[in-house]
Amino acid sequence: MVEFVAERKHRRAQRPARSSSRPSQKLKAIEGLRKTMAFFQPSDWHEGEKAIHKRTGVEYNDNPTSPFLYPRAANQVARYPLLAVGTLDSDDNPWCTIWGTGEPPIAQAIGQSILGIRTAVDASFDPVVQALYQGKSDGEVLREEGTSRLISAMTINLEERGRVKLAGHLIAGALNTSTSPDDSVQDPSTGKAGEAQLVTKITMALANCPKYLNKKIITSATPTPKLLSTSAHLTDAALAIIAKSDLFFLATSHEHEDMDCNHRGGPPGFVRVEQPSSPSSPSSIIWPEYSGNNLYQTLGNLETTPRAGLVFPDFSTGDVLYVTGETTTLVGAEASNVLAKSTLAVRLNVTAARLVQTGLSFRGTPSDDATQGLSPYNPRVRYLLSEHNDPTTNVEAGSSPPANASLVAKTRLTPTITRYRFALDDPGVFGPWKPGQYVTLDLSSELDMGYSHMRDDDPTSLNDDFIRTFTVSSVPGTLGAHGEEFEITARSVGSVTKWLEHQRPGTCEAGVRGFGGDFVFDWGDDGDQKKRRVGFVAAGIGITPLLGQMGDITEEIIASSRLKVWWSIGLKDVNLALDILQTYPRLSGAMELFVTGTSEAETDPAGTTDKLVATGVTVHKRRLGREDLRRAAGGVDDWYICTAPAMRKVVQGWMPDKSFVFENFDY
Repeated sequence: MVEFVAERKHRRAQRPARSSSRPSQKLKAIEGLRKTMAFFQPSDWHEGEKAIHKRTGVEYNDNPTSPFLYPRAANQVARYPLLAVGTLDSDDNPWCTIWGTGEPPIAQAIGQSILGIRTAVDASFDPVVQALYQGKSDGEVLREEGTSRLISAMTINLEERGRVKLAGHLIAGALNTSTSPDDSVQDPSTGKAGEAQLVTKITMALANCPKYLNKKIITSATPTPKLLSTSAHLTDAALAIIAKSDLFFLATSHEHEDMDCNHRGGPPGFVRVEQPSSPSSPSSIIWPEYSGNNLYQTLGNLETTPRAGLVFPDFSTGDVLYVTGETTTLVGAEASNVLAKSTLAVRLNVTAARLVQTGLSFRGTPSDDATQGLSPYNPRVRYLLSEHNDPTTNVEAGSSPPANASLVAKTRLTPTITRYRFALDDPGVFGPWKPGQYVTLDLSSELDMGYSHMRDDDPTSLNDDFIRTFTVSSVPGTLGAHGEEFEITARSVGSVTKWLEHQRPGTCEAGVRGFGGDFVFDWGDDGDQKKRRVGFVAAGIGITPLLGQMGDITEEIIASSRLKVWWSIGLKDVNLALDILQTYPRLSGAMELFVTGTSEAETDPAGTTDKLVATGVTVHKRRLGREDLRRAAGGVDDWYICTAPAMRKVVQGWMPDKSFVFENFDY
């Protein structure tokens, strides 16, 4: 090292004066910089990417994909614990897999744009392993001669919400499999673990945003693969993995030119399945394409080569589902006619599948925080129209609501609950609505800010159509000169209700998509039917379906004990109960109130609880319990419930022999 420094000083001393050559050297430097920057000139979009940009009406700018493994990407690859890998099998079917370890690196740069991969794998049933190694599993080195095979990958760190897409060609590899004590008696459905080594040439790299990545902590595990199914008609176990998945990985190709590997994430259940009744018919998988970076590289591949390979990992058990199939990209009305509230979606008809028990080399646990690691950008689950079709909420993007309603009055009932009165500009558009129905309001014209790549201050708004349903809490036809007015009673919990909370009567207008729902008590008063006895369980704002039906709930119904109401409410919301009982005093004889929060530091300075007792209603300063309902079960014919899903599940568990009617607003 000392000799090298001395030699360098000697060379400096021998250099000629630079004054005369400085201009030419500067020009050479600029020319060299220009040539270097040529490496960063954007790649052209291929015809599929151009086609999907045109179909979606999105203008495409420069392609930001790097044609080499740049230093930051190389650093991320070496640190990240998961690597999704895609390739084509001998029939050109794309397959995708996911490898991982709790002790990175799983891959690292070993040369200029050369990536080395070394990881534990399922050596028997992983379709990517089989496609890459073509049966060589004894450590024999596989070298690519001539045209090397395409490969794509995504390195991902769920704990950091970081990911980088990679693509290129296979150079070489080797697969070593573990040996069992007696291979001769091994069950064909029981596979082996192995160690895969790959060397790849990276020709494309691109970092992606953290949206829709749900945080998980990754630990290592040893694969003990067992093949459970190869049916394209997905089994119940396969469907269960999809139902709980909050992410999957997919591989696509642009003919035989290049490949792409990417991730799709969302709330658990965001992927939906159309399951044909015939066990010989293949399943179809449908997922929404949420707002992203608008590059559409995956969808561009599907335009030219409509096939994709998907992998659904079960992070808790190590089970894994691989599928490959033919795809259709649904745009605009094509999407909304299949998947509610969607303007872009993909349908994959399964052509082949593999369900493998404990085939993964890792496990993952959700981040230990208040959200269990769920991304703040996750929208709510969107359901297939075949699962739930509500024409008032599932509308084509950009279409105008058929009517408008003006805010004419508002009353603050509690710190978070407000009653709003609206007047329809043309009540004849919908005709009379029914007791117990909901109204669908469209506030998109006020709240939709258009496209943004990221929006950390309001992440859910990126995929929000700002269409909401609210139970009508007034009796139909009783408000306004011609019955054109209606009321909703809503808690301020999201962007729409928070916006409404700040509006003044006379200055606010909302689009109205329609009225719907059939959450109506059946009293059995028509014809020769037996007079029915109704039990209604409500929590918080869930009391509103009762209010819209008060026109049908007579003194006779109350006096004959044909209505029983159990209402759980927090101390902060007791003024809502007082307002309702003062408006409909006959309810006090049919209702039991369960006020929670009374044992905490919360106080009731206005003495509202005492005022409630004065109305004659029964007040319990505790939670609703199993025995409260079971004691009255013999006097109830039909049960109705309007609570949050978690409480609904608990109440139904208290009385498994009873059937509860409820309106599902989970969509």
